[in-house]
Amino acid sequence: MPSASTTAPGRMPVVVWVLAAAAFLMGTTEFVIAGLLPDMAGDLDVSTSRTGLMITIFAIGMIIGGPAMALATLRLPQRMTVILSLAVFAAGHVVEAASSSFTVILVARFVTALATGAFYAVGFVLATAAAGPERSTRAVGMIMGGLTLSNVIGVPIGSFAGQLIGWRGPFWALAVLAALAAAVIGRFLPAAEQGARVSIRAEIRALRNTRLWLALTAAVMIMGGVLAAYTYISPLLTDRAGIPADAVPLVLVAYGFGAVAGTAIGGRIGDRHPMATTITGAAATALALLLLMPLSTSAAPTVILVALMAMTGFTLNPIVTSLAVRFAGDAPTLTAALTTSAYETGVAAGSALAGVALGSSLGLTGPALVGAVFAALTLLPLIALAVRGTRADSRIVAQQASTDREHELVPQNGRAQR
Repeated sequence: MPSASTTAPGRMPVVVWVLAAAAFLMGTTEFVIAGLLPDMAGDLDVSTSRTGLMITIFAIGMIIGGPAMALATLRLPQRMTVILSLAVFAAGHVVEAASSSFTVILVARFVTALATGAFYAVGFVLATAAAGPERSTRAVGMIMGGLTLSNVIGVPIGSFAGQLIGWRGPFWALAVLAALAAAVIGRFLPAAEQGARVSIRAEIRALRNTRLWLALTAAVMIMGGVLAAYTYISPLLTDRAGIPADAVPLVLVAYGFGAVAGTAIGGRIGDRHPMATTITGAAATALALLLLMPLSTSAAPTVILVALMAMTGFTLNPIVTSLAVRFAGDAPTLTAALTTSAYETGVAAGSALAGVALGSSLGLTGPALVGAVFAALTLLPLIALAVRGTRADSRIVAQQASTDREHELVPQNGRAQR
């Protein structure tokens, strides 16, 4: 059976590509609802605003459920956790596609979000382990690239398919593809020894690392900055920049490609120059958002700044995620889940404050100002990380957890198994 980590020099293991494809599916399901809201509302006989709760409940499930599921599945082999999370993800979509009850669909969305949180918690760890320390940020970048690419390809295709065959069609397709991804991961990620497993106590003890919280804070702030402006970008484009409504999707595609490019850039150079890349990216994002306020009266500079904002902002994501996993030492699973929660928290906080700013005297430029403030504040934890250093990891968790392991590891055939 092929190994998940055995691959030609310079190439990523197959399992990393499959994990990235699964992330693409999960990103699609989170955001495709926006394009299907009218059809879903009519079919389920609920208001459009109430149907939007499907997006809210998914975010809540990710914020709360990610860390909870990381701890709940800690005693399971990582391979089994990934396969089970994809299986639950697929089952949740079957329920959503087959049900006519809005309440049942909401519950299924929440369960699907829990499975998604569990997937990310373990998926990032598996990807970095399979790729090795010298390519860990690139591996994280590939998974986040799959998530980002879902906004460019998955969401538009899902919305278009929903218009042609009904909103249930994309949910059936996501269910089938998730089941296929689970089967492929089972094929290319054999059940092998993964070394000593860290206890739940050690996972929680890893949270004492202040550098970890600096990385998580940076994740919250940069995502809050970008999504503050992006959430209300449509009225800015049409009412201020004078872009026709039917051309707005093209601008959003430019944003998506900028996000994909930024994720790729961060994944490529983040291992070599993590702090220089992140600090430059945060400063450039803040500048792009500030310039968006006076220059958004014209179409061309607005489109350029929107794409630039996405590219510079998303450059940070694979780097701060990789740093957070690194700072957790031998207890990275809970940390990976908290990183996902941090991004979702940034989305919620940025979009909420941007909505308040939009209704204030700032008007259409309010969200951009909120985003600029968030992006500028990202510099504070990043500079603190640069001062403290990112490479000299003392692996405190490994030292402190040694006693826990002696009591919790069960020898099998003379070796510790996970």
